[in-house]
Amino acid sequence: MSDTHGLLRPEVLPALKGVARILHLGDVGRAEILDQLTRIAPVTAVRGNVDREGACARLPETEVVLVEGLSIYMLHDVKTLHLDPAAAKFAAVLSGHTHVPNFHTKKGVLYFNPGSCGPRRFELPVTVGLLEVNAEGELRPEIVTLRVS
Repeated sequence: MSDTHGLLRPEVLPALKGVARILHLGDVGRAEILDQLTRIAPVTAVRGNVDREGACARLPETEVVLVEGLSIYMLHDVKTLHLDPAAAKFAAVLSGHTHVPNFHTKKGVLYFNPGSCGPRRFELPVTVGLLEVNAEGELRPEIVTLRVS
């Protein structure tokens, strides 16, 4: 998930039901959001460009998580990526910032942006992303559009 900008919509919680881990890709907005998310599953979060004060300002710019043997690189803005994920053997690069949900594979690395689940921006959908490791040990990305008023 990404770009909550201080708003944890009630529609987000059911979409995350049953997940083993929550990865927040920055622009959290308020540390209380991370506290609420930890009630669902363990949370790993990185700092976004709006995370300038308090506990959110102390989040790391990047993070690496290991999920079922797969290394996943987390950062807020993919344009600030200063390494070759394929050479570093990352299975995926997760980012937010643009509020545009999308994913593609390049040189065997999944690039995944779950979009934004905070305040609506322009006419973009409100979304979260799900990543599943299938039986073959491959990442399966899914973008979930939330019905919000």
